[in-house]
Amino acid sequence: MSRRSKRRAKREPGEHRDRWMITYADLITLLLIFFVIMYAMSNPDSGKYNVVTQSLQNTFNQSNSILEGGSGIVGETITKPTPPDNEEQNPTDSDMEPDVTDDDNQPLTEREKQFRSQEEELQNLFNTITQYIDDNSLNDQIFVADKPQGISITLSDRFLFDQGQAALKDNAAPILSKLASLFRNLNTVVSIEGHTDNVPIGANSSYKDNWQLSGERALSILRFFLDQEKLNPDGFQYAGYADTRPTGDNSTEAGRQKNRRVEITVLRQLQP
Repeated sequence: MSRRSKRRAKREPGEHRDRWMITYADLITLLLIFFVIMYAMSNPDSGKYNVVTQSLQNTFNQSNSILEGGSGIVGETITKPTPPDNEEQNPTDSDMEPDVTDDDNQPLTEREKQFRSQEEELQNLFNTITQYIDDNSLNDQIFVADKPQGISITLSDRFLFDQGQAALKDNAAPILSKLASLFRNLNTVVSIEGHTDNVPIGANSSYKDNWQLSGERALSILRFFLDQEKLNPDGFQYAGYADTRPTGDNSTEAGRQKNRRVEITVLRQLQP
């Protein structure tokens, strides 16, 4: 063989002379995939993202790619690890119970759920008592209001007691029994408060002063709920305030009559 032929044989490496092109092509392919994925992730259009993802998966499944256990650029096979048979699967969205959300579609905390349940209970109570008052024409004897501290039910002393007395009248029983039926399953506290006008107790009264009279009147209603209606005593409290919290003008008869009252308040236990 001539020297020229030997030199040509050294310059031609045979079938391996273009192997660098395989490495280069595989690198370009990986870079293309990388930028396609970055573009898809930056695009909020989930439909386009799913199309790109499906296209890439099809490409990986059909090609001899190192990313899917193929021979890659060096001819070695890479096997993906198989998860253990007893590995628990993550629950899907369809397997999970939907969370209760607020108006902004944010999940509610446990306290917020309890507050909403309380408000629904109080609103139902307010509506029921209002309807009862209207049905029985008791608008001049019983007043109900939704106050910050809770649902307030104000009963006139003329409806409950004789003048200067703390013993309940017989005709007070039906309305108190109705209230007891509404209080029976409440998950809150009921406060009973007695109030009087500023006229001093007479010398012949069995009560020392308006403090004692207002407290005894509140206690009489509490006793009715506990003794007659058998309600749970843990859900009640009572107090007498005499003439210290007037709602009317004590200088007029109408104002004094307004001040002689018993307020039964179903308290809000939770605040927003």
